[in-house]
Amino acid sequence: MEVLDTTLRDGAQTYGVSFSLQDKVSIAKRLDELGVRYIEGGWPGSNPKDMEFFKVIKETTLKNSEVVAFGSTRKKDTLPKKDFMLNTLLNTELKTVVIFGKAWSLHVSEVLQTTFDENLRMIEDSIDYIKSHGIDVIFDAEHFFDGFRDDQDYALKVIKKAEEAGARLVVLCDTNGGTLTQDVQSAVKRVKDELKLPIGIHCHNDSGLAIANTLMAVSVGAIHIQGTINGLGERCGNADLCQVLPNLYFKMGHRALLNDRDVNDQLKGLSNLSKYVYELTNLPPRSYQPYVGKNAFAHKGGVHIDAILKRPKAYEHIDPTLVGNRREISISELSGRSSVVNIASGLGLKLDKQSDVVDRVLEEIKRMEAQGYRVEDASATVHLILLRAMGYKLYPFQVQLWRVSTMKNGSSFTSGEVMVKVGDEVLHEASIGVGPVHALDQALRKALLKCFPQLKDANLINYKVSVVDSGTGTASTVRVFIEFKDDGLQWTTTALSENIIEASAMALIDGYAYKLVIDEVKKMNKR
Repeated sequence: MEVLDTTLRDGAQTYGVSFSLQDKVSIAKRLDELGVRYIEGGWPGSNPKDMEFFKVIKETTLKNSEVVAFGSTRKKDTLPKKDFMLNTLLNTELKTVVIFGKAWSLHVSEVLQTTFDENLRMIEDSIDYIKSHGIDVIFDAEHFFDGFRDDQDYALKVIKKAEEAGARLVVLCDTNGGTLTQDVQSAVKRVKDELKLPIGIHCHNDSGLAIANTLMAVSVGAIHIQGTINGLGERCGNADLCQVLPNLYFKMGHRALLNDRDVNDQLKGLSNLSKYVYELTNLPPRSYQPYVGKNAFAHKGGVHIDAILKRPKAYEHIDPTLVGNRREISISELSGRSSVVNIASGLGLKLDKQSDVVDRVLEEIKRMEAQGYRVEDASATVHLILLRAMGYKLYPFQVQLWRVSTMKNGSSFTSGEVMVKVGDEVLHEASIGVGPVHALDQALRKALLKCFPQLKDANLINYKVSVVDSGTGTASTVRVFIEFKDDGLQWTTTALSENIIEASAMALIDGYAYKLVIDEVKKMNKR
């Protein structure tokens, strides 16, 4: 079993995504560390960035993976040696290239506007030409499943021609992503009977079946799989390797990654790799993404949580740590006593299930959620509720005044002002920002850093606002979430108000207070 990752080529066609050269190199290094067999780096000749990538990656040491280039068969009625794209593939000086050719009669006659025989010659000539230069060829049979459905005989002729020409393997592509799983099964079975070559699978997700179709193809004989991290790709994306790989190993017993490391160690890197690619694409992580999403192992209902703490297998199909994820026990109005005890345990605090503290925490959460809060998405707010109920002093500072103002005179600017009391000292600071929340945050940080230098690396990394009840228009109550990060620790606070700036100020204050109090809790746990 082997994997070709096409995040840098097919994934780059995702709407709104544009990898820089450095992004592509960085992702290639991460994929190499994961242990994929091939990294499809791009289409040389189609754009300067991909050409530059192949130059740069040659100077980069990869331990496991082989970088391959992607290109098409020669143009119709053109000699291979005079075909620009084929020669560009040769110029990459790679050991292996991927060439795609048309396997659907409709594309041959109406898109290429050539004869069926000429299309077969294009495939044969292109593979033969690349092979004559000592380079291996992976042949992608584009639109194979649509072609197999419309004209089975011709689709089979296409892949047989690739086999005769010397391709190392043939990849069956569901390019439109519309093939049903049972049709993938029957087609791959037929191809396996017809070809001696290894078979690969490349699925798009337009029908929501890319992962199922990939796994089905493997179950009936495919040994080469193609996909992308997080299912990136044009339209609805490609098969998500963050789901395909753990399914192959944990559910089907197939090891698809290369490496001297234990496969369990490799798969433990999946969640971090998923987050890393999301960061580079500037796309929000999908909380509900199986295996690696934040909610993949999240539990909310009280009965479920009680069971999961007794026997994880009761509500989890695998141990989340196997893919580098973690169990999330969220607290909400649906939560029970076990949820509160588990949250306390996560902070290193012991709490009896029958304690009055548990009652107070659950009552406070129910009261807040009745107002419109959603604390399950704000771990730090939940922790502050718990710590307050347990008697901890939460705020080593008091914000006595805050003020923001925006002025426009040609250009606009916003200023923020705070008065913060720490002990007997009152600090007065002001700052300019790109908006009211930024200005307020900068002023608050300036004041707090004078007394709490440990907040230096605590930074606001995400800010979201949602309307709780839109019925009153601009006077609606709003819910604010602010996410912070500091040296590996991430936490989120939430606040609610009819005034968006007030809600933001409350969440900011709670966010910095949380960092200070949680540091104290950690120190106490070490004593």
